[in-house]
Amino acid sequence: MRFQHHFASKLAYLRIKQQRGVVLFLALIALVIMSLAAVALIRSVDTNTLIAGNLSFKEAATTSADAGTEAAITMLLGMRDDAANAGKNVLMDATHTFNVTPATHNGYYSSANTLALTSSATWDDINNVLVGTDNSGNTIRYIVERMCRTPNVAISTADCLFSKSADDPNGQQIRLPQNICDGPGCPVAGQTPQIRVTVQVTGPKNSVSYVQAFVY
Repeated sequence: MRFQHHFASKLAYLRIKQQRGVVLFLALIALVIMSLAAVALIRSVDTNTLIAGNLSFKEAATTSADAGTEAAITMLLGMRDDAANAGKNVLMDATHTFNVTPATHNGYYSSANTLALTSSATWDDINNVLVGTDNSGNTIRYIVERMCRTPNVAISTADCLFSKSADDPNGQQIRLPQNICDGPGCPVAGQTPQIRVTVQVTGPKNSVSYVQAFVY
């Protein structure tokens, strides 16, 4: 009986020893798996944070483009007033500031076929107008193009893209120039040329946004 009891105890000890080795091995595998999962989770969080940050920079750059659009409209209003004071007819007079490239105002083009808008050479502060840098570190530039195929000729012969004779966006009743202008030089219905404003905004971390607006 003692021999059997001693043999059984020794066998149980060997089994326990073997089981402890298996548990240690399994524990190490589980530890490695958990470590890999933790690393993957950390990298995923970092990636999501990076993406969210880049999207915020992109959104801020797009918002800053409004300042470029407003600056371009201010320039167009000045060009219009200069020509009006000189008594020039935008439809018939090829020397009207809206019909000339280069105009007296940098960044304005009387044809839409002049520049590659996504080329870095286009945005070299020579072919465009530099508005400045806002508080968020976004640098704003713009280019204005008359939507016509033929440059340096009067609108009546430039093969232009014209606005509609009437415009009623959602009942807002936006009046066109021919509805409020009276006298020589005023555009007639269907002869208001479209003008495209392209704004480039470069911001932190090499973020770049392009925003276009059509005015008439």
